[in-house]
Amino acid sequence: MQQRELGRTGRQVSAIGLGTWQLGADWGDVSEDDATAVLAASVDHGVTLFDTADVYGDGRSESIIGRFLAGRPGHDITVATKMGRRLAQEPENYTAENFRSWTDRSRANLGVDTLDLVQLHCPPSAVIEDDATFDALDELVAGGAIAAYGVSVETCAQALAAIARPNVTNVQIILNPFRLKPLDEVLPAAAAAGVSIFARVPLASGLLSGKYTASTSFAENDHRSYNRHGEAFDRGETFSGVDYEVGLEAASRLAAALPDGVSLPAASLAWIAGLSGVTSVIPGARNVRQAQSNADAAKLLDAGSLADFDAAVHEVYDALLREAIHPLW
Repeated sequence: MQQRELGRTGRQVSAIGLGTWQLGADWGDVSEDDATAVLAASVDHGVTLFDTADVYGDGRSESIIGRFLAGRPGHDITVATKMGRRLAQEPENYTAENFRSWTDRSRANLGVDTLDLVQLHCPPSAVIEDDATFDALDELVAGGAIAAYGVSVETCAQALAAIARPNVTNVQIILNPFRLKPLDEVLPAAAAAGVSIFARVPLASGLLSGKYTASTSFAENDHRSYNRHGEAFDRGETFSGVDYEVGLEAASRLAAALPDGVSLPAASLAWIAGLSGVTSVIPGARNVRQAQSNADAAKLLDAGSLADFDAAVHEVYDALLREAIHPLW
């Protein structure tokens, strides 16, 4: 597994990490034993980055990670958590007092004195544009509560605003074969500024798994059932904002461009990780098999077998997705 510099922190993180939204809630039920097995399988396959948030299962994801890492002293795992969605996402709630409260809670959940990396969890644009936001984050770093901070964003405009902040370590953004707009300006700007990019929702909520059909159903408490049109949060977080039927057709066309023996999810993860400016891709996994397959996709980075897939990604995006997706995020 390739290890890459995390901004200016001096830390190294794996080219493919692990997103842990699914270990908390919103993806159906995952037992703690299964969650722990996913963490272990990921680490055993070279993953050194876990991405979580204080609202994933109301802290369940953080707590499971904390217990897992407590049993592995001397580990080299970087845990990136997020804060800012425990209250309504309104600018007045992003205060130094709330930042302190949220980070204290995450420190307790994870069982650490200092959080490796805290990301603002898709805040309003006004929060990213406010100097006071970053003054408060700098104070948390100075006080030892957090080692570094970044911003998770919904739009490319928000990403560019965060990248312009001098002490931002990383920007997390949706980036996959169905969401190409970050390639235009965000990736070059991040590379020039020394800011890491974490690519989230890399498999478009499973659409790029190549396993879904028009008759596939999801659990009632799975966001792929209840948020397809943005009923609960930004609809771009569910299937990357792509219409489900259109996404199935796009995934089918991409799969047809792959060489024998290369799966669509592995190709998608490796393609993202191979983009200049991307530090880590953070797919989720609900079981050991998925965790292993995700990590093993890194082997394709050195295989040189994705040139045709890259061409197909751009062709399919232009034909089926650009008009609907590019203007929105």
